[in-house]
Amino acid sequence: MKLASLSNGTRDGKLVVVTTDLTRCSSAEHIAPTLQNALDNWDACSEALEKLAREAENDLHLPPFEEAATRSPLPRAYQWADGSAYLNHVELVRMARGVSVPRSFFADPLMYQGGSDTFYDPHGPIVISDENWGIDLEAEVAVVVDDVAMGISPDEALKHIRLVMLVNDVSLRNLIPAELAKGFGFFQSKVATAFSPVAVTPAELGTAWRGGKLHLALNVDVNGKPLGRTEAGVDMTFGFGQLVAHAARTRHLVAGTIIGSGTVSNKLDGGPGKPVSEGGAGYSCIAEVRMIETIRDGRARTPFLRFGNQVRIWMNDTEGRSIFGSISQRVEKYED
Repeated sequence: MKLASLSNGTRDGKLVVVTTDLTRCSSAEHIAPTLQNALDNWDACSEALEKLAREAENDLHLPPFEEAATRSPLPRAYQWADGSAYLNHVELVRMARGVSVPRSFFADPLMYQGGSDTFYDPHGPIVISDENWGIDLEAEVAVVVDDVAMGISPDEALKHIRLVMLVNDVSLRNLIPAELAKGFGFFQSKVATAFSPVAVTPAELGTAWRGGKLHLALNVDVNGKPLGRTEAGVDMTFGFGQLVAHAARTRHLVAGTIIGSGTVSNKLDGGPGKPVSEGGAGYSCIAEVRMIETIRDGRARTPFLRFGNQVRIWMNDTEGRSIFGSISQRVEKYED
């Protein structure tokens, strides 16, 4: 089943089911007015939503599904917590600073709590005041859970994953060092996040969803040129069962909580990877490109995003068909 939230003049949008090929949609308002409402009452309404989704596949008279008319599936959420499950990304960040990765990082996931009061629309702009802040994209996978009990095990946590999405976790790289130096984590350096137009149930992903990981390529283009074709199921140290359990170690998670994977990052022959243009898997953020340039050449050459730049993030199934729709965003200057 595929679900989306169409813009309708409200904060939370209108819930629709979307056909598998992303061409048509059917209103689900009579079942649940919003996605958050559906998640709050998942046991009561999921069967009706699945039935509506099956009917939509055979109804050729439904209105077209337009990705540009969507909000993020949850336009706002009670909680958004982002992990860093791909330790190659962490290793590169620290290597560029001449610092090794502590062994504890391989046993206990990293995670921070991001702002969830508002998210960017999947096809809306990335609005930033100053491009000197080091604007970067971060392409990720995320899951949405129903109510999760404190202290849950990783295996049990997997049973609470209701939906899967793609993410653009926008970061302001040049603000991060000063914030982390204070010892209190990210805030100003992590702006609004965008999620894919469509959220998908794990069952819809078939065998690509296994072991709490999504085993498909995550595609990233910047200004129409390939930046990343990384494999989301490869080099992921912690699966989503572990990430959800980590988030719930000391607290209950409410239905609608979003847990991110962190930047998808692949090694290559034990090294830090190669650009797509050189036959590698590329990168899911610009910071990794700059890190590798710093390690190899002593300085970074690739600029961060500028006003007017275009970012596109999407994932295809094994037949080459888009699963979640695309996150397609233009960087724009904020004018008050």
